[in-house]
Amino acid sequence: MYQVLTLNKISPAGLSQLDPEKYTHGDNVENPDAVIVRSAKMHDMELPESLLAIARAGAGTNNIPVDKCTDKGIVVFNTPGANANAVKELVICGLFLASRKIIPGIDFANSLKGTGDDYGKQVEKGKSAFKGPEIQGKKLGVIGLGAIGVQVANAAKGLGMEVYGYDPYLSVDAAWNLSSTIHHAAKIDEIFANCDYITVHVPLNDQTKDTINAESIDKMKDGVRILNFARGGLVNTEDMIAALGKGKVASYITDFAEDELLGVPGVVAMPHLGASTPESEDNCAHMAAFELANYLESGNIRNSVNLPNAEMPCNAAHRLTIIHKNVPNVLNKVTGLFTDANISDFMNRSKGDIAYTILDIDTDISEELIDSVKALDGVVRVRLIK
Repeated sequence: MYQVLTLNKISPAGLSQLDPEKYTHGDNVENPDAVIVRSAKMHDMELPESLLAIARAGAGTNNIPVDKCTDKGIVVFNTPGANANAVKELVICGLFLASRKIIPGIDFANSLKGTGDDYGKQVEKGKSAFKGPEIQGKKLGVIGLGAIGVQVANAAKGLGMEVYGYDPYLSVDAAWNLSSTIHHAAKIDEIFANCDYITVHVPLNDQTKDTINAESIDKMKDGVRILNFARGGLVNTEDMIAALGKGKVASYITDFAEDELLGVPGVVAMPHLGASTPESEDNCAHMAAFELANYLESGNIRNSVNLPNAEMPCNAAHRLTIIHKNVPNVLNKVTGLFTDANISDFMNRSKGDIAYTILDIDTDISEELIDSVKALDGVVRVRLIK
């Protein structure tokens, strides 16, 4: 029986994918084999020796100590694309909020409560302060063409915008899904120089932190409108407030409210609503549960952020999975221990400094043999699946 710890409220639609005859799950599970988490911070959490995998029901894994997990042979999954439609819809909403001063207009209308018959006159007198441009025909720059960025680019094109996309790591799947009418920017500066609206959809790391800062803003059009529904750290808050004050940036729409941004003219700060739809929560939980079950029961890896993808049908009596350093001779040493075993199938994949090997074996495997594999220099974790 596999034990799965849930660190947040996880959609029942996802947890229902775990066979009750094989899995126990809950928020008080001890010595878990796996964890499903949404936004709970795990950096200070003690990771038990029993823990084999963590599935993040969402795309970002900043709340998970990924490097520590890799060192301990714990596979970390995310659910790319599961919340893409929910975020896309909010980004499209953000385009209109960036343009039309809808929220200030609503606040103005509400402020007139109690004016009675004079309400109509007050509205006509004050509404001109809230006019803004249409998005049709304007240029939108999409930085990052993953699952969300592609959907945003295609949807904006459907709304009549001229769309530029920039992503130096564009995947084959993303390229297939991206409309052929999207302009492919060779450099990010092409986005900065040409676009009236810019939306950011990249992961937060050392290379992408402060992608939008004083230097990049200076390269943009006067009155540019910027949207951030990816991660707060992608935009330098101090530089953004300064640019809004000077009028260089007309509006900033972000899903990452922070104290410094609240009440700043031109800012619409939301409380991280991107994936807050029942459909998105169901999709993320469903995918996370599938990834965990696929790994725990078969050793297959799909959508891991720290281990390579590796999936192979199992047609043998035993499957041995080995997480090891991606260095010379480790694999030779492993297979050299199985000279008396019948290896029916084999797979080896690597990702940076880490590698993953699957051995399907028809003959019995002794505990002594497994211990010999574990003792090899460079081997991080070994697991036998029967």
